[in-house]
Amino acid sequence: MAVAKLRKPKHRVGGTGWWQLRQDPVLFITLIIISISLLVFIVYPLFKVFLLSIRPRDAFTFDVYRGIFGQWWLRQSLYNSLLLGTITATTSTIIGFLFAFALNRTNIPWKGFFGQMVQLPMISPPFMFTLSVILLLGRNGLITKGILGLTNFSIYGLNGLVLVQTISMFPIAFLTLNGVMQGINPDLEEGALDLGASRFAVFRSITLPLSVPGLASSWLLVFVTSLADFANPMVLGGTFDVLSVQAYLQFTGMFNAPRGTALAMMLLIPAMVAFLVQRYWVSKKSYVTVTGKPSSPRILAVSPWLRWSLFALCSLVCLVILAFYGTVIMGAFVKTWGVDFSFTLEHWRYAWDVGVNSIKSTVFLALIATPITGILAMIIAFILVRKHFPGKKLLGLTSMLAFAVPGTVVGIGYILAFNEPPFILSGTAAIIVLCFVFREVPVGIESGVASLIQIDRSIEEASTNLGASTGYTFSRITLPLIRPAFLAGLFFAFTRSMTAVSAIIFLVSARWHHLTVLILSQTEIMRLGAASVLSLILIIIVLGAFAIMRLVVRDTTTRQLPR
Repeated sequence: MAVAKLRKPKHRVGGTGWWQLRQDPVLFITLIIISISLLVFIVYPLFKVFLLSIRPRDAFTFDVYRGIFGQWWLRQSLYNSLLLGTITATTSTIIGFLFAFALNRTNIPWKGFFGQMVQLPMISPPFMFTLSVILLLGRNGLITKGILGLTNFSIYGLNGLVLVQTISMFPIAFLTLNGVMQGINPDLEEGALDLGASRFAVFRSITLPLSVPGLASSWLLVFVTSLADFANPMVLGGTFDVLSVQAYLQFTGMFNAPRGTALAMMLLIPAMVAFLVQRYWVSKKSYVTVTGKPSSPRILAVSPWLRWSLFALCSLVCLVILAFYGTVIMGAFVKTWGVDFSFTLEHWRYAWDVGVNSIKSTVFLALIATPITGILAMIIAFILVRKHFPGKKLLGLTSMLAFAVPGTVVGIGYILAFNEPPFILSGTAAIIVLCFVFREVPVGIESGVASLIQIDRSIEEASTNLGASTGYTFSRITLPLIRPAFLAGLFFAFTRSMTAVSAIIFLVSARWHHLTVLILSQTEIMRLGAASVLSLILIIIVLGAFAIMRLVVRDTTTRQLPR
């Protein structure tokens, strides 16, 4: 009997999930609302895509998939997608690692400049660099025709796509590896050097092995991003077909919805596998040696040839980025690229006439989606970190699912799911806003989780012990403490909402258009001047939002400093 009495409280502690739900109705209601939202706006669209691919005529069959694998050109599209993703992920990870190593482990000049430049591709339209490549290396390119006089050179295809995707996606690898390099204690490397090891031996036996999880994460993240890329292959692919473009063409151009959904599901499989592997590697942080002793970042001595080689590499990549940006700026003010380089403002007048409504719609939709995304992300992060309840891991996995799903799959899924009762949202602003919210919320969740882990639970427990509800504690205690993460999530959500294309190209309508879709259409009809102007307008809007966000963060930090 005494044993039973001792075990009863222990059983209650072990079952704190159900007990906490019974004691906290606000938490219970919030979980119900979030769970239903995730099921309706993430799981349900994916289910509709899969269902149509195996049930094209109200009967279950795999004929659609057999038909795809029976046609060589569709098999070739799958192979091309995997090939492009593999090459892009490899080159991007190598460049990102070298950038991270140079900025964290060497004393190369212009570190601040390189650190700022590496972020520029992340705030640009996804196919802005494609536009620049066409202007520089296309048939009437400034370099190919104007300088080198080449007439038979073609940048379209695999080579051009690798160049564009590498420049636009290597910052993803850099951001991951930059954190990994900062987390490696330099005492390990200095100790090995003091014991007589060569610099290369230290790099091979210490720095590189400790970076392996980050390298794998970076590679897989870029691989997933490359698979999901739609705009660049659409414009620059030429005869090099990929799954994302074929799924779009089959669904919208050839009106073969079952085949389009089947291609989308084929695109989803390698993306999901890569995502799960990436999550596995991220969880293996035990490979990074972290001691309890405080340490500060220190620059290790490297040979002059390595220092200047890394400086040359960083300079070359940044020069390419600047050249791409400069080309878009120049293209907005010249009359006919490759033929007449005289100054003109005609592109600005034309772009404003055709794009003013798209600009207004894009900014409006982004402003609506951004706060919803940021708040929802912080709520989910708070629940995942601070609360215990049944199905917690499943909720976390579902909330992150949209990040691994290519945009083409999401767009097709939203069209199928919300074009019939009980959810008729097609042609409305709501379907685009909801797509933005549930596509971008995973990044905010990750940011919130990382911040909450650093905050002592006792601060929130004191509020709860004094009788405050979960909602009050979150709004008055937790949210102010994680404000920098919240603002970072808001900025990311706004940027992605302004520059998205692969998912919302299926969702735009005559009433609610999007600026990136307009830029893509102008590029396809070779109105490169107007596309350049619209790209510049989009970049200016995003940079303006970024500047405002930095001022807010700086003001917040200043007010939090002790006086």
